[in-house]
Amino acid sequence: MHLVQATHSKRIVVAISGASGAVYGVRLLQALASLDQVESHLTVSPAGFLNLQQELDMSRAEVEALAHVVHRVQDVGAPIASGSFQCDGMVIAPCSMRTLAAVAHGLSDNLITRAADVMLKERRRLILMARETPLNLAHLRNMISVTEMGGIIYPPVPGFYHRPQSIAEMIDHTVSRVVDLLGLPQPQAARWNGLKSVLPTPPSAD
Repeated sequence: MHLVQATHSKRIVVAISGASGAVYGVRLLQALASLDQVESHLTVSPAGFLNLQQELDMSRAEVEALAHVVHRVQDVGAPIASGSFQCDGMVIAPCSMRTLAAVAHGLSDNLITRAADVMLKERRRLILMARETPLNLAHLRNMISVTEMGGIIYPPVPGFYHRPQSIAEMIDHTVSRVVDLLGLPQPQAARWNGLKSVLPTPPSAD
C-alpha cells in the first residue's frame, strides 16, 4: 500500500478497469489531486494496467503516484472493502462491461467490485464510466440493474456545446462533470450559461 500521511475531509475511491479510456481514470486522479481536502484511493485491475501502458505509455509506478493511497486489486481485505471505512464516493473510470456485470450481479470477486458493492449497500455515490459500443441487451440490462440499486451510469460521451478545441478539452469536460456528481467544489469549472444567440424581440402591441 502506498500511503501519504495527510488529513482530508473527503475520500474518493478511483478504480481503473480494463476498458479503453484509461485516460479518464488518470485525469480524474489529477483533478482530485488539485482539490483541497480530497484523499484519493486507487485500485487498478491487471487489464487496467495493460491499457494504461498501451494507451498512455504509463507505468504502474507513474499512475500509482497520482493517488494518496493505492490498494492491490487482489486485496479484498483492504480498508475500502468494508462499509465501516468512511468514504464519500467511488468512480470506476473506465468501467469495462465485465466489471459492470460483476457489480450488477453483486459478485465482489476482486477489490474493484467489492468496493463498488460497499458503495451500493452503504447508499454512497457510485459512478460507472461504462465504455463499450454498440451495447447488447446484457449490457443494457446490467446498466438498469446498477441504476435501480442507486449507482450512476456515466458513459464518457463528450459534449460539444463548449466548443472543445482538442481531445484533452473533451476529456477534461467529462471528468469535470464526474467531479460535479461527486459533490466536490470546482471553482474554475466551465458552466453552461445559456444560449449566446439573442431571440428576436416580439413586435410591440402599440
